[in-house]
Amino acid sequence: MRRSRLGRALIVEDDLAWRSAIGEVLTEEGLDVDFAESVTVAQALMRRHAYRLAIVDLSLSESQPDRQGLLVLQAIRQQAPLCPAILLTGYATVEIAVMALREYGALTCLRKETFGRMHFRSLIREILATAPVVVGEEKDSPEPSLIEGGREKREEKRQSALVVDDDAGWRNFLGELLGGMGFRVQTCAGLGEALNRLRRAHFDLAVVDLSLMEPMNTNRENVQAGTGEELGGVRLLDHTYARGIPTIVVSGLSSPRLIEALYQGDKIVAFIEKRTFERRVFLEIVEEIQAQQGKETPLGLLSGRERQVLNFLVEGHSNPQIAQELFISLNTVKRHLKSIFAKLGVRNRAEAVALVLRLRERDRT
Repeated sequence: MRRSRLGRALIVEDDLAWRSAIGEVLTEEGLDVDFAESVTVAQALMRRHAYRLAIVDLSLSESQPDRQGLLVLQAIRQQAPLCPAILLTGYATVEIAVMALREYGALTCLRKETFGRMHFRSLIREILATAPVVVGEEKDSPEPSLIEGGREKREEKRQSALVVDDDAGWRNFLGELLGGMGFRVQTCAGLGEALNRLRRAHFDLAVVDLSLMEPMNTNRENVQAGTGEELGGVRLLDHTYARGIPTIVVSGLSSPRLIEALYQGDKIVAFIEKRTFERRVFLEIVEEIQAQQGKETPLGLLSGRERQVLNFLVEGHSNPQIAQELFISLNTVKRHLKSIFAKLGVRNRAEAVALVLRLRERDRT
């Protein structure tokens, strides 16, 4: 199925007639539309997709009016902060409308009894003209590649960041923030995909959610106890740590014991809870990391591909193993190592590894 270039919209409505009417307008405006009849389904869809717009009915009960739509607005605010939401209702009071706008972050409130198709279409067009286009993983920047003759393509002098979160809304939100700071951003949803990216590209920063686990493997007792044994994000931190990648955790899980262990093990630079996330704080942390990386070090002389080779070297990989991991020839690996040794002012593999470990230890103190 071809995906719309304008993005996706979410309609949370229990009335089939209203779902059909609203969905028709959004489809005509170039959006792909998903439907949900409950808070649970809406939350599940937001974990799978990034949305550019959401239309939410206040009452999601056929038997009697309720305010379940406010819970959906709350979920949107937590899971998809960049997604504008419109509250649609057939009975809301002025107090509820004000609450939806001020406390739950709704963009506007429309009453069903005065709903006008032309006005709604005009409103949608205004929102699409100003809301950021949600592209999710398609924002990924191409990885360094080789051209004929073994010469690497010239890479832009931009820092790269990896965002790992199983919630599409948060992936897009964090990617947008980092992209606005000049990073080349790659995003992924799970541990396996993240490990694949780490093996094939160098990153200057990682932003990781802790709860990257399959539903069948979820062990809430471990999370409560602070062990984090089943958390894919915690396992991923071992890999970013081994590669010397400064990592920020942005997560809905906040076990004090687990967070303390991560700080003590130097696995993370900062921990931010999603429910108290502040854009300003996040940007300040990233700026501090950039300032630290901007200090003169021999590693700053290496290209992205050379840093990849060096990371594998530090992990104990042989030349043939590095060639296999990076899909390059053995001669190319040797050429990169020769350049790395020259830039770092070392004579062999052992000295290169020792230098990297010293620099990492200095950065942590």
